[in-house]
Amino acid sequence: MRDLRKEETRRSAGRAHAGQDQDVAAWPPLGSEQREWMSSVAPGHLTVWERHRIEQPYRSAVVPAIADASVQLPVRLQALQQDAAAEVARFDTEVAHLPVPMPAVLLRTESASSSQIEHLTSSSRNIALAELGATDKANAALIVANTRAMQLALAAGDEVNADVILRAHDALLAATDPDVAGRWRTEAVWVGASALSPHGADFVAPHHEHVPGLIEDLTRFAARRDVPSWAHAALVHAQFETIHPFVDGNGRTGRVLVHTMMRRHGVAEHTTVPVSAGLLRDPSAYFDALTAYRTGDAAPIVERMSHAALAAVANGRELARDSVQLRERWAEQIKARRGAAAWRLADGLFAHPVVDVRAAARITGTSERAALTAVDTLAEAGVLSLVAGVRWGRVWQAREVLDTADAFARRAGRRRPGR
Repeated sequence: MRDLRKEETRRSAGRAHAGQDQDVAAWPPLGSEQREWMSSVAPGHLTVWERHRIEQPYRSAVVPAIADASVQLPVRLQALQQDAAAEVARFDTEVAHLPVPMPAVLLRTESASSSQIEHLTSSSRNIALAELGATDKANAALIVANTRAMQLALAAGDEVNADVILRAHDALLAATDPDVAGRWRTEAVWVGASALSPHGADFVAPHHEHVPGLIEDLTRFAARRDVPSWAHAALVHAQFETIHPFVDGNGRTGRVLVHTMMRRHGVAEHTTVPVSAGLLRDPSAYFDALTAYRTGDAAPIVERMSHAALAAVANGRELARDSVQLRERWAEQIKARRGAAAWRLADGLFAHPVVDVRAAARITGTSERAALTAVDTLAEAGVLSLVAGVRWGRVWQAREVLDTADAFARRAGRRRPGR
């Protein structure tokens, strides 16, 4: 009994100190429940040992409700998430007044970075070609679909609800996996272990019958007004990833919700801060933070997302600076009056760095004949060049714009010492 009292005294002292630098309230951890497993694999395709192993019951996560959960952060994390929110807000205001369309540029970079976390990579040129429908590169098409999903969710407003989530997921996967796009899963999903069964998996998501109720609980939590902004976004994201409501596309859809939450709190009203690019600095730490969240420790995901925001803002400012400097160089090269179609096209190239005549006409608001004249003007100035090897007709690229985007991607994937 004496030892137990000593241990309780030590824990009480730890909790008192926690008010200064540690967690002062635990987050509700996952439970688990036993479920029967019915394999769909034909008997002849499994060994006797494999058949015996996967015919056993498995345990899936039981995800606690968080709609009314107490959110109490360590003092250190309160300050960090406030810094992240403040930097994001400053950056949002800065890029809104630049002479180049940075919101569109940053939306593409966020989409590419979010996809890269899922090991879907593509060059900036291939992504821009995919936007035109001028390439058959699968990864590039998926990244473009991710951009559409983000645009749809952001256009829907600042509310996280089932309809927004389902429509974003549908935009993400409608072209590549229409059977599951925009639909809650009706089967088990898990992380790690064999693809044959969830036995031995690192994480088995909650049984699919729980998904609608858990999403409803998540929307109630997202609607709260008493949770600090950046912590709120991180917790909504982590809970969504834990629910894992889809067969595929959970990570990309879940990171879209971070931006919806930023809009909800008024932190980012004009642009899409490329938070996923910040997460690329250390993806392992990001996934470890999600694992910690499931054990009842919410601090790591708030910390990781806050650091990601700060890194994203620093990288985004460099991209904005590169873009503005490039536009200033073009001012010396382009032989056309300001306001002319050639300049409207030049400014549009930051958002659409690869164009054909139809795209150029859409950007400039002119006929295709006038748009071709604008293309020729920019080609003579060295701003545009023909893309070789495209089978879908003549296509031009703004190589320097693509280079700035690729430089952003390289910086995003470069881990800083100590992070």
